[in-house]
Amino acid sequence: MQKTIYGFIGLGNMGGPMAGRLLAAGETVHVVDRDAAAVARLTEKGAIAQPTPVALGNISDVIFLSIPDGNVLNSVVCGADGLVGATRVKQVVDLSTVGPDAAKAAFSALAAQGITYIDSPVSGGIAGAQDGTLAVMVSCPRPDYDALQPILKNFGPLFYMGAHAGQAQVMKLANNLLSATAVAITAEAMALGVKSGLNPATMLDVINAGSGRNSATVAKFPKAVLTGTYNIGFTARLAHKDVRLCLAEAESIGIPMIVGSAVKEMLMVTTAALGKDADYTDLSRVVENWAGIKIRG
Repeated sequence: MQKTIYGFIGLGNMGGPMAGRLLAAGETVHVVDRDAAAVARLTEKGAIAQPTPVALGNISDVIFLSIPDGNVLNSVVCGADGLVGATRVKQVVDLSTVGPDAAKAAFSALAAQGITYIDSPVSGGIAGAQDGTLAVMVSCPRPDYDALQPILKNFGPLFYMGAHAGQAQVMKLANNLLSATAVAITAEAMALGVKSGLNPATMLDVINAGSGRNSATVAKFPKAVLTGTYNIGFTARLAHKDVRLCLAEAESIGIPMIVGSAVKEMLMVTTAALGKDADYTDLSRVVENWAGIKIRG
């Protein structure tokens, strides 16, 4: 039986570790990225560099994508050197968060060339990408999902969301809305306590033993806020993109999102105040500056 050849486009904070896991599993992996240093890190582990998406598609059976947004997805799929011109690839597995509309557009463009688009965003951050503990959400025809399960399990536990492109994107956007909201509201609650004289570390102990426990109080604030490092590895700019996509989808189907709208504005303020590379835990730094305090252990 001929061995499957894999391709990977996008070797950033998430894509690099995921491609590395495929190499560690003994798979043949060809890679594309505009960042030469990112490509070099993977070729040192055994990956084979290709110059363009179409070149990758001419030599790979299954291609994984880990890219920033729907505009990049459109370029990778439909651009001058895009995957629609490839002769070999049969499945494109998109691990990115691009929103339902972009996923559906990519599905249609690739389907016209006989290529199946697999909508499969992931959640769990850089540590999850490194450790293979990401939540992998998948929407595609069931036979494709069944065939891809063995390779997708290299990234983490799998969750089948349905047969249609865009369904897994909706799940990911809902998840990221909750994640960003947890950071925003935890920043406000912690600022309240600190300015009233409470110890922030003790506050987190109480919250995590009680009903206020959430992903920000358990992991993000102990690691990135109490230490003053703001280093979760996910930018406020990308978090804003995800929440914006979530709100757009909600509006299109008639779901009001009052709280989500406020979170979107806070993420926009964070990027405007602290720059395009601001971490999304830097949102708490904005609240600290407004409150005139520091949330530190």
